[in-house]
Amino acid sequence: MRRRDTIAALAWFALGAPREAGAQQSRNQYRIGTLTAAWAPNHPAVEGLRAGLAGLGMNEGRAVVFEHRYVEGRLEELSVAAASLVASRIDVLFTVSENATQAAAKATSRLPIVFANVGDPVASGLVRELAHPGGNVTGVSNLATELAPKRLEMLKVLAPELRRVWAIYEAQAGSAVLEAARRIKDAAPALDVELFDRPVRTPAEVAAALAAVRPGDGLLPIESGGTTLDVPAQMLEVAARAKALTMFSSAFWLEHGGLAAYGTDHRAVGFQAARLVAKILAGSRPQDVPVEGANRVELVINLKVARAIGITIPRLALLRADRVIE
Repeated sequence: MRRRDTIAALAWFALGAPREAGAQQSRNQYRIGTLTAAWAPNHPAVEGLRAGLAGLGMNEGRAVVFEHRYVEGRLEELSVAAASLVASRIDVLFTVSENATQAAAKATSRLPIVFANVGDPVASGLVRELAHPGGNVTGVSNLATELAPKRLEMLKVLAPELRRVWAIYEAQAGSAVLEAARRIKDAAPALDVELFDRPVRTPAEVAAALAAVRPGDGLLPIESGGTTLDVPAQMLEVAARAKALTMFSSAFWLEHGGLAAYGTDHRAVGFQAARLVAKILAGSRPQDVPVEGANRVELVINLKVARAIGITIPRLALLRADRVIE
């Protein structure tokens, strides 16, 4: 135990632990604000951040304390929640998703912001460029925009006979989601897939789009990080009933009945972002901390769901999977 604690402490100091931390009691403990659209404070990315900081010797309750704001899917409340965090005298603001990060960036141009799960930080206008963010915002991208057409390809690998795929997403979700939709649409012809591109704005539009799903169709939600219309959850319900195939960008949804996921793990992205938070607390400026892409992209397949909807996953697909849920 002593050896592990020593290694963690050395890692923290290697990042450049603040000189004043040992001199002033007030700087022995840092305040980190978290902003999400989740329904509880324990979003997987936030849990990953906690674990990552603890691994650097920055344990909650001792080196850091957290101030959480989560809006239970009410995206219109993100701005108020962000302003509340800025006013609470935190040292760093940690955000999850493009919507939350946009709200934080509008609330402050001074306080350091570290994001997780933003698909395209440049297209979103959050940073000037990845290597030199240029402002008070940096973080870890989940590469969702870049990986969007690959998810369509992976869905075709799982079901070679697939012919119809529905891309359903919130029209107001942001530039990264719209760009992901465009890339999926461009990729469809080469995969011999008829793509039904459906941006939705109201619950009625979601219901109308999902009502047209047939057995054997593919469902490709483009997740925005917000839950205003709860599109992914509604897709899961329809998929179970219509025996359709779902491909998500996070394995989180496989715990709730999704067939497959190709993308990053929310918790892992938060864990990776912890090192950037530690750098900033150690004195680095956000504008000098390059935006990182997620370290790990994985294909996860839920064989229980495959059996339930009556499909056989090809052996080639199983060999390509990083993880299989039996």
